[in-house]
Amino acid sequence: MIIDMENQNTTGQIIRSLLKKEHAISIFSKEAAYAIEAKAIKIDLDRGKITLAIHYTGSSLSPYFKNDTICFDIEASHPSPGIEEEIYNIEQVPAHVVKIDACTYHLECQLPNSIFASDNRGALRVPFILGMHARVHLEVFAHELNVEGKVRNLSVGGCMVYVSLEDSMALSVNQTLPEVTLEFPNGETFNTQGRIRHMRPFGSHDYAAIGIEFINMTATMTETLFHYVSESEFEAAFRSGLQDSNSRAKSRLFIADAKEKKMQHKEERDQTKSSQRSPLLRGVLEVAHQLQVMLMFTKNKDLFPEESLYECVDSLLYMVNQDRKGLQYAMAFLHDEPEWVRHAIQVGSQLAMILISRDPYASQTREAVAGALLHTMGKPLLISEQLPSLKMHMSPSQAEMLKEHVVTLENRLTALNWTASPACHNIILNANERLDGSGYPAGKTAAELSEHVRLISVIKIINKLTHERNGQKPRQPLDAYRWVNNCPTIYEKSLLVEYIQHFGLYPIGSLAKFSNGFLAWIMDVDTKGMPCKVNVIKNLSFRDTSIDTVLENSDFTQIGHLEGTVNPTDYNIHMVNHP
Repeated sequence: MIIDMENQNTTGQIIRSLLKKEHAISIFSKEAAYAIEAKAIKIDLDRGKITLAIHYTGSSLSPYFKNDTICFDIEASHPSPGIEEEIYNIEQVPAHVVKIDACTYHLECQLPNSIFASDNRGALRVPFILGMHARVHLEVFAHELNVEGKVRNLSVGGCMVYVSLEDSMALSVNQTLPEVTLEFPNGETFNTQGRIRHMRPFGSHDYAAIGIEFINMTATMTETLFHYVSESEFEAAFRSGLQDSNSRAKSRLFIADAKEKKMQHKEERDQTKSSQRSPLLRGVLEVAHQLQVMLMFTKNKDLFPEESLYECVDSLLYMVNQDRKGLQYAMAFLHDEPEWVRHAIQVGSQLAMILISRDPYASQTREAVAGALLHTMGKPLLISEQLPSLKMHMSPSQAEMLKEHVVTLENRLTALNWTASPACHNIILNANERLDGSGYPAGKTAAELSEHVRLISVIKIINKLTHERNGQKPRQPLDAYRWVNNCPTIYEKSLLVEYIQHFGLYPIGSLAKFSNGFLAWIMDVDTKGMPCKVNVIKNLSFRDTSIDTVLENSDFTQIGHLEGTVNPTDYNIHMVNHP
């Protein structure tokens, strides 16, 4: 069926077409917590060779090499905004390492001649390239949790798919999936059971790559799957130029039906929004990305990615020192991230802001922020059939189960032989303790709690009260302050006062309502804590029309005087991720 053209390295041809676009190359390993950025400095199509240059400061490159081979992803952006990036994944490429200087290496790679490879069981593996795609639906727990993603390659033995990092929280290596459903663009579907063989971070867009083995297949199912693999093979050959374009039309599997076209249009709109993010927001979202990658490795590997943790801490500390107010505004855009990630970053950042304002050179600040970022990671480790999701409205027993997250994380870190510093461990273990002993996990009282713990407990409770949790509507900042103030036996009043002095009655990132009927996000406040810069997004006289206008306080007469902050969901307002 496939016409192999002599003296043509098809893999090289595809890679060259991707390199002509704006692109990123990532060298990855299933055993390393993060990928190494690479740059293509030479490509020789006649010999099927590519040379990649990397800057690497780690002690050894060995985690990225297996039998003198490397694996890498190429992500190429589409020139038109909103069109999904093209991703090409290539594994076990023979590579020769040349050390140029202390941190610079050239990797001379021999590309495979064919785009097709064999999976671990010897079956033909078809890559989904040049715009090919199919959707996948994974039933994680029977009748409880379903995860959606996209197929990256397919064989009769299994497939590799990518899902969002958030959805990967519920997945683990060797887990059996009650149902795996492949859905092709024309609407045809294939159902089987599966087992997760491997997981890794995928590219730079908050995805996880999941290797799935198909199990418990009948002879009829295997025959059907052979058909889908064969059609996918033809489509890949057709798109890459290996198949004579006159022999037949493209596979009907990959001709989108009306439902698929509608889904693609929505994804294009979401992609357009993502491309408009500010550098500061991209920095905050990268920390969110790394925390979820850390979870993946903490849960599935025999190592704790300490280096990634401190990269996240240092990124937040840098942003606090460079643009504190800008960071406060960017943090308000974390609403689409998992709850445990949003809470960790917002609490960790506010802790850093207060500690740095007290003493910019305090030795324990870095470790305290590390503890704040780690503290909630035990929650996704608890996901199971009894607690299938952290998004659900929890029963009392499930909420009680969630209180085990501190001990669960502690046990997992111990199993990984990772020991936190005393200042970091103090936050991980005690952030949920209270002055009167009503906290958890140990019910400690004021005399047993450090200054950092007493401070973070105030930051945490205000964050909890001002965000929707388990179906409870968020309080406005002033109401949250009053609530905490009325609990002097649980939270230290002087620390509440210090918090209010830092973040004010109208915190940056809140939605403000003005007397002329306008709603606006607060972008900046003056020395008295009053809004002095806002992004006006809605005139309530025209509820179906959106606005996007930034005003300084000298122009506030257009929108009236400030009436207070309001809950965005009461007005069906959603913060768009591109401040």
